[in-house]
Amino acid sequence: MTQKKLPGNLDTNRRLDRWIRFEPDRTVTILTGKIEIGQGIVTTLAQIAAEELDVALSRIRMAPIDTLASPNEGHTSASRSTDDSGTAVRYACAEARALLVGDASLRLDIPADKLTVEDGTISGYDRIREVSYWDLPHAQILAREATGTSQPKPSAQLRIVGTSIPRLDIPAKVVGLPCFVHDFELPGMLFGRVVRPPTIGSTLESFDRDAIATMPGVVSVIVDGNFIGVVAEREEQAVKARNAALRAARWRRNDIVTDADGVYDYLQSHDSPAAVLVDEGSDVRLDSGRRRNDGNGVPHDHERAVRENQEPAGRLRTYEARYTKPYIAHAALGPSCALARVEADKVEVWTHSQGVYPLRADIARVLEIAPERIVVHHMEGAGCYGHNGADDAALDAALLARACSGRPVQVQWMRDDEFDWEPYGPAMVVQTQATLDSAGAILEWQFDTWSNGHTSRPARVNTETRISSLRSAWEIARPTARVEQADAGGAGGISRNAIALYDFPRQRVTTHRVEEVPLRTSSMRSLGAYANVFASESFMDELAATAGRDPVEFRLAHMKDVRARAVIELTAEKAGWTRAVKSDGTWGRGFAFAQFNNAYGYFAIVVELTLEPKLRVRRAVCAADVGRAVNPDGIVNQMEGGIVQSVSWTLHEALDFDATGVHSRDFDSYPILRFEEVPEVEVHLIDRPDEPSIGAGEITMGPTAAAIGNALYHALGVRLRDLPLSQERIAAALR
Repeated sequence: MTQKKLPGNLDTNRRLDRWIRFEPDRTVTILTGKIEIGQGIVTTLAQIAAEELDVALSRIRMAPIDTLASPNEGHTSASRSTDDSGTAVRYACAEARALLVGDASLRLDIPADKLTVEDGTISGYDRIREVSYWDLPHAQILAREATGTSQPKPSAQLRIVGTSIPRLDIPAKVVGLPCFVHDFELPGMLFGRVVRPPTIGSTLESFDRDAIATMPGVVSVIVDGNFIGVVAEREEQAVKARNAALRAARWRRNDIVTDADGVYDYLQSHDSPAAVLVDEGSDVRLDSGRRRNDGNGVPHDHERAVRENQEPAGRLRTYEARYTKPYIAHAALGPSCALARVEADKVEVWTHSQGVYPLRADIARVLEIAPERIVVHHMEGAGCYGHNGADDAALDAALLARACSGRPVQVQWMRDDEFDWEPYGPAMVVQTQATLDSAGAILEWQFDTWSNGHTSRPARVNTETRISSLRSAWEIARPTARVEQADAGGAGGISRNAIALYDFPRQRVTTHRVEEVPLRTSSMRSLGAYANVFASESFMDELAATAGRDPVEFRLAHMKDVRARAVIELTAEKAGWTRAVKSDGTWGRGFAFAQFNNAYGYFAIVVELTLEPKLRVRRAVCAADVGRAVNPDGIVNQMEGGIVQSVSWTLHEALDFDATGVHSRDFDSYPILRFEEVPEVEVHLIDRPDEPSIGAGEITMGPTAAAIGNALYHALGVRLRDLPLSQERIAAALR
């Protein structure tokens, strides 16, 4: 018999007591599988639970996440935590409330619809007969599967949801309490470091293990195939041993097949699997393979092909352009870290992974033990909004702890380790082409995007298959197969926002997934949407200029989505957008819009930048519609942080590498935005309490980049299509 589908992640974690517990101290514990990575999800879920249970927010305790008790919610990713986990908590708490009120109704001999709940106390209108949640047999009542039949509160009754609550995780960080995994200590803890090959696929030719083993404080030197690890009593001893091991190892290097300058031609030159995401309108299609790029959006004659398809009379102009995005690093301020303890029948790991259950499954495949023998505890770490080295460090710690007779081992990556070893955000190429009719409207739109895969996180696969996404798993003497590019075909990261939300009479969108990977890649905030929106929104500006139209007016002329139009119009209004404002060459303004993945939050932004004494984004005004705003201030935090990160990517960040390896190994060789460069940000929300919450974490990235590019064009009259939009590229364009 097929089970009824339940809302959100309640469908895969059906037991009510998997989500909610009432404690003897008259608090409520909420269990979730979603990780706090700086996006405020802990606060958001606590608000939802307090609202539906009718208890004070101060009574809510958010349980630490681990594989012992937490519901399995996979990874915290894709801006879906409020949608998937928030929906599960909402319905689970609504049903728990209904069940508890139903039990109280029998005990108080008052109809359930005549009872009210205030801060967990259930009573009739006379307030004489009452009972609290904690007085009831709550454990017995919640020991059942959810049905999904209890309806959450309507928007008119919301008191906690929709208010700006200070984030619950901030106080500990402000006063410096040890809440990060980097600060965590266990009795008898040892310190480990790992030495890697210079490139993936390089092999160890020689290593003087004995010389390292006799260094002060060294407890163990592990050489397992191409994996080298050192463990010492003290951290500085581990660092010295690691540095000596780097000098002692001799490798046969496996060269990287391209470099930072040649990667775009590399991507477009491959015979890569193409997936047509949309093909609407005319039968006449331009070649979706590699096309010439004149670099200036110069029109070429398309009239003959159009006439053959009986298009309306009048001159038609076709334009094309190519946009590129480099490999970029997460560049987390705190490098990856983990602890592990391995005893005879148990492996215990402490990690800042964004998915404790998928990581457990991956480690189990590498160590070739049952997942049930592994416990993974989540602890907070430096934020990265994507798949950085956290999972890799967890396996490193387990491999080193396995050689240390039950003593726990902390593995702390060094700064150069982080830049060298983490998965990167993939390089991308986007080729655009559009035909304008005689009135300056878009008649035909074509969009082709090339990239490696964007997802190689630890995955739920059959544990009998030895396959892993963790780097050390490929280097040990008994290696696993590699998990790479799980976003197969046109699905997943490369397709994010490849289809524009605008209304075009003819549209063809194709993704080209390049399977040969020069560098290890995986998820980074917004995935392919950053490059795809940068390209589509830059191209929309180019076409507006060609048609002699205002950029905002031009977008609205091609947009029917009511919510999108509202966000575009509100942004323009709040930014004081007016037509035909000219620049004197020292400043510029630019506009851009997107709905993330055409399914989540709507976002539009106006960027104002200055070019004197150097390029700096000085102000950003934006508006967003993410449906029901559970915590408006938290959403504003997300907008502000996302804009700042996108400004950093757009103006500064690009990974430097060649055949010999990665050369961006610190913040001098990989610069990021500095405090004095942070713009003033003004955020306006369109709250829709009767609509589902649709995700805010990744909606800013692409539009911010495009708005900066459009502002540069407004200021200088030259179009930059290759990220980052650095001072050097601006100078070259002006020359």
